[in-house]
Amino acid sequence: MGKKTAKIKKVVLAYSGGLDTSVMIYWLKKKYKCQVIAFTGGVGYGKDLESVRRRALKAGASKVYAEDLREEFVCDYVFPALKADAIYEGKYVLATALSRPLIAKKLVDVAKKEKADAVAHGCTGKGNDQVRFEVSINAKNPELKVLAPLRNWELKTRLEEVEYARKNRIPITVNKTQLYSIDSNLWGVSIECGALEDPWAQPPEDAYRITVSPEKAPAKAEVLEVSFKNGIPVGINGRAYKPVELIEKLNKSGGSHGVGRADLVENRLVGIKSREIYESPAAVILHTCHRELQNLTLDRDTLHYKELIAVKYAELIYNGLWDSPLKEAFDGFINKTQEYVTGTVRIKLYKGSCIVTGRKSPYSLYDKGLATYDAGDSFSHESAEGFIRLWGLPLKVRAAVMKKVKGKRK
Repeated sequence: MGKKTAKIKKVVLAYSGGLDTSVMIYWLKKKYKCQVIAFTGGVGYGKDLESVRRRALKAGASKVYAEDLREEFVCDYVFPALKADAIYEGKYVLATALSRPLIAKKLVDVAKKEKADAVAHGCTGKGNDQVRFEVSINAKNPELKVLAPLRNWELKTRLEEVEYARKNRIPITVNKTQLYSIDSNLWGVSIECGALEDPWAQPPEDAYRITVSPEKAPAKAEVLEVSFKNGIPVGINGRAYKPVELIEKLNKSGGSHGVGRADLVENRLVGIKSREIYESPAAVILHTCHRELQNLTLDRDTLHYKELIAVKYAELIYNGLWDSPLKEAFDGFINKTQEYVTGTVRIKLYKGSCIVTGRKSPYSLYDKGLATYDAGDSFSHESAEGFIRLWGLPLKVRAAVMKKVKGKRK
């Protein structure tokens, strides 16, 4: 006979307060006859941890851990991605993806403290988050069992989950007419399902959470000056802000001008394409400013090579490989590049756009004397002739050889 599977007595669930995980508390208790401990991490935009804690208890959790993780999230996850210029497929700033390794870390910590047999998450078999959670959990505790009810329970649609919740008196916050799946944190909001599953359909305005429509944004632009030190944003309009406060301020300003919306049909890790919309005002503003400051302070070769790293770095985050040796090695390179990315960028927010109008840095590599076409021009124009001759020499030699070869063929 095969080895008997150990009974699960206690599970720590990553609890968001949404439909899936609220139903999941009741379902796990019924399925495994176990205690369910809920863990909710406050990385989000306006998330009331106390109300989420009460909802988890009403759903049947025996205990709830509710922790404000915003500072850790921004400093240890968001800012490294910002320094790396990590944006997936040109649009997605990886808001949800960046929160998963942090939440996974906390799940493992709580499981150890509670002597739990397993941890659980509310991710589907189609999504990326299942990979991000499980890879990160396994990297921190390979012995811990991971449960994923959405991959194997009997509830096949969100409508069935709503009915299950109502039947079992589970408190939920969605209804049949508004069935978007939403994940939000300080770095952005990810929205899918419902009408958004048709890639041709225009996103309904009721799907958006933190941005106004550009058409309804103020007719007057807002000008901001964002300051950085070593690649990290530290101030707005000459005033210093703490990390969380700075992002909240930019989310409010950017969102009020319709900045930060993105509509993307993206390539998921599991091999399918999905359509999601994103709202990330602060992230769009900060990525725009950061790249502009790098243009001013990094030499050409470093800047261009860093652009190659940025694509791979974004893929590692998206694919759940935050703890990989390659990402760790990239961090060493990226941190070195940020030593002189210090200065201020001026932007204009207007009707959904974020336009750079100025930049300055004590480490600027811009030399007006070399760049100007006016009387102060200090560039050695006569040197250009020799430079061009040497730069193009390989092509000139090849052209001469090919001309001889073609002549012999005739």
